[in-house]
Amino acid sequence: MKVEAIIDHNRPTTNKNAIIAGGYRLLKIDTLDNTPISSKVIDQFVKKISSVKSDCVIISDFRHGIFNRSTIPPLAAAIPANVLKVADSQVASRWGNITEFKGFDLITPNEREARFALADQDSNIGQLAGFLKDSTQCHNVILKLGPRGLFFLGDDCYHSVDSFAENVKDAVGSGDALLAYATLTMLATNSLPQACIIGSIAAACECEYDGNIPIEPKDVLEKLSEVEKMANFERQNSAPAAA
Repeated sequence: MKVEAIIDHNRPTTNKNAIIAGGYRLLKIDTLDNTPISSKVIDQFVKKISSVKSDCVIISDFRHGIFNRSTIPPLAAAIPANVLKVADSQVASRWGNITEFKGFDLITPNEREARFALADQDSNIGQLAGFLKDSTQCHNVILKLGPRGLFFLGDDCYHSVDSFAENVKDAVGSGDALLAYATLTMLATNSLPQACIIGSIAAACECEYDGNIPIEPKDVLEKLSEVEKMANFERQNSAPAAA
């Protein structure tokens, strides 16, 4: 991984800490600045995005000052043509709106973020995904549902995927794992269903670690093998007995 950092000396580096005792998260201590970044820094971002050669650009929006309704349009416009554009909303307790990312190839908010953005607490999951897709004019939506798995909606497909997590220790970082592996799978296959399955497998692996641990390809392959064995076992047990 090559990092080409843009330094803003007027704000601190975002630093987040959690106090955990007996397996319970008691307290979060964050050092950060959520005020919007300057136009000078925006120009640096635009120049970097437009000049770096890449197959994909992922915008992971934590709402710590980079992304807002004024900055998102020029940043999105800087992404070159024929590059996969992905946006992920991780606003948690902060203010943010995934619908500000227009015309992306893939967006991956969770249910709460989608309902907040659309001011919609009543629609079912399928309707919510449809409203979000229409509002953003994005080609593919992955709606994260926590322990219930996810729901996906594309231009020509939709379905739900259950969670593959069996021994949940810590869900922190599961959305990041899903984002990374779903994006890579979209690049490799251009298949939203495959991207959701592989992304869900990666998220399940993350849930089974304590802490936000990077998920390796071998972790995903091992988990996928476990799921395949379980599926084969269930098929064999459900097969009708020979006459």
